[in-house]
Amino acid sequence: MNKAKTILLVAGAIIMLQACKQKTTPAAKQDSITEGTATFTADESCQPIVDEEKYVFTQLNNKARINILYRSENDALRLLLNDSVRVAILARDLNADELKLLKSRNLPPDVHRFAIDAITLIVNKASNDTLTSVAEIKNMLNGKTKTNVNIVFDNGNSSLVRYLKEFSGNANFNLSNIFALKNNKEVIKYVSEHPEAIGITGFSWLNDPDNDYKDAVHNVKIVAVKDEANKTAPNQYFKPSQSTLALKQYPLIRGLYVINCTGKWGLGTGFAYFLVNEQGQRVILRSGILPDSIPGREINIKHTF
Repeated sequence: MNKAKTILLVAGAIIMLQACKQKTTPAAKQDSITEGTATFTADESCQPIVDEEKYVFTQLNNKARINILYRSENDALRLLLNDSVRVAILARDLNADELKLLKSRNLPPDVHRFAIDAITLIVNKASNDTLTSVAEIKNMLNGKTKTNVNIVFDNGNSSLVRYLKEFSGNANFNLSNIFALKNNKEVIKYVSEHPEAIGITGFSWLNDPDNDYKDAVHNVKIVAVKDEANKTAPNQYFKPSQSTLALKQYPLIRGLYVINCTGKWGLGTGFAYFLVNEQGQRVILRSGILPDSIPGREINIKHTF
């Protein structure tokens, strides 16, 4: 966190010094770190936390107008690589080929992890099956477990699917009981209506849900997961929470990253800086997922005599 903050401040100072040598245009005045209009893209599975961050940022900076294009991971990445947007929020870091492509287009990315999310398994409230293990999940995703349970996730191009394929070692989910829906809300609603289903969703979708799917959240339960490879607690089941994520007890985790290719001290850099700075990290802390750097607490001690 401190390293990221220092890098951003140094980069910003250099850019501001260079900008002072150039003639200021009306367009440049409209785009600063706290005001102007900008369009970014974000992985749709991260929408709850990104919406919260956007809301707080624009409340603090009432001259900032930010439009977020929520897309599947593949589509969000395509927008960034095609230079349709200059800022993206993804559930993974860029790989070597993507970094090389952006640098070849003179768009060197500034990448920072700002949160840690949990891949969450949910079942219907009526289900008694609330425990599983890493090995069992892998067996289910590879069709090695005989079951009539439907396993549902958001969509075929999502970051969740990419994560599950890497996690399970199965590049093709072509089993009849594993299928995609439209989005995370549809996953939660489906599980709330089907007692034999297992849903896979991002943890942030289950905290403080919107009214249009709040009832569905109340009709599902989170499954606790055991990781047999955990050296300290191989026989213990854990549900996702800030403490189990921080202690690395819950095994299904992913980082959330902000990728800034603007190359200037504008609104994109301002929002990226906000995400990794103390105010943005406090938003994440209140959301239920884990901030990349837990903000400190100030305690005032008053002496009474």
